[in-house]
Amino acid sequence: MTASAPAPFKKRVDGGAMAFRVIVALSYLFLLAPLLIVVVIAFSSNQYLSFPPEGFTLRWFAELPQQAGFMQGLQTSLITASAATLIVLVIGVSAALALDRYDVPGKAALSSFFLSPLLVPTIVIALGLVLVLGPLGLTNTYESIVLGHIGITLPYVVRTTLMSLATSDTSCEEAARVLGANAFTVFRRVTLPIIRPGVIAGGVIAFIVSFDEAVISLFVAESGRPTLPVQILRYVEYSADAAVAALSVVLIVFSAVVVVVVERLMGLKRTLA
Repeated sequence: MTASAPAPFKKRVDGGAMAFRVIVALSYLFLLAPLLIVVVIAFSSNQYLSFPPEGFTLRWFAELPQQAGFMQGLQTSLITASAATLIVLVIGVSAALALDRYDVPGKAALSSFFLSPLLVPTIVIALGLVLVLGPLGLTNTYESIVLGHIGITLPYVVRTTLMSLATSDTSCEEAARVLGANAFTVFRRVTLPIIRPGVIAGGVIAFIVSFDEAVISLFVAESGRPTLPVQILRYVEYSADAAVAALSVVLIVFSAVVVVVVERLMGLKRTLA
């Protein structure tokens, strides 16, 4: 028979667990409090951004479609984020497969190269893009934004795909080759379904990062193809009403829908594991 723990010890453990839960709850409250305030202001009848609200209305949400700048920025952001995500998925998955499956020269250096944009401040990347793309006449175009966003989103796809490859079982791939499948068939029918959670996770992160990126877009395309974050910066520079808060609520709901869709299709914990 095993002796049970003394009562004072159990009380200390229970007290420690309770204190940890309280700290976690307070941390979540601290992080989410600004979002909650934005949500309240979005429904406020105040003419200017202020808290607490004097009343509640849906006026600001009704005005969003009438804001030409927001609609134009949304279109630009959706186009550039979608294009950047598709390109980085092709490049990132290919690079991850090469780094994991083949003993290429300078493998460690190549891996560090693909992950290096995470270590460089975004404003430095943006300035470098302006200096390179400006003389070529590529600023203020979709191409300039997509090129910039590829650089900052590629590390996420490479990293998540490498993690999936590191934990995958290669015996199925070997069995497919023995049975006569070519390299493309093995990738399409065996490898890709195995690493799909990591690929989807990297794609979702890449899309959200690209959609939310403001610094690079501000530098390379502020006057020609402003994205939604750039349009928001412009708007708050000259206006102080709650339309920005309403737009923020829409973006929060959009992000939540993406998370729910990933959870339903793949399982969020499994996808991000």
